[in-house]
Amino acid sequence: MSKVRARAYVSGIVQGVFFRATTAEEAQRIGYLTGWVRNLPDGRVEVVCEGSKENVERLVAWLWHGPPSAHVSDVNVTWSDATGEYRVFSVAHGRS
Repeated sequence: MSKVRARAYVSGIVQGVFFRATTAEEAQRIGYLTGWVRNLPDGRVEVVCEGSKENVERLVAWLWHGPPSAHVSDVNVTWSDATGEYRVFSVAHGRS
């Protein structure tokens, strides 16, 4: 089974609402996903995720809603082949 990578930029009220933590929990719930999630200085959240196309699409669909306190206005996704560089899905602390 081939794997894919999605890089998503999530806009809206997505910081200070547990978006990173719940994204990591959702990735673990879906299973077999690797990558990371982090806050960006401009108020967006960035997510890099690798796994089967079906599982990555499930996480991307979830990003449109996020946790209950979030108000997502846009999710901009770019797709590419997976690189296999990640072993787990984690929360990156700090801002880039």
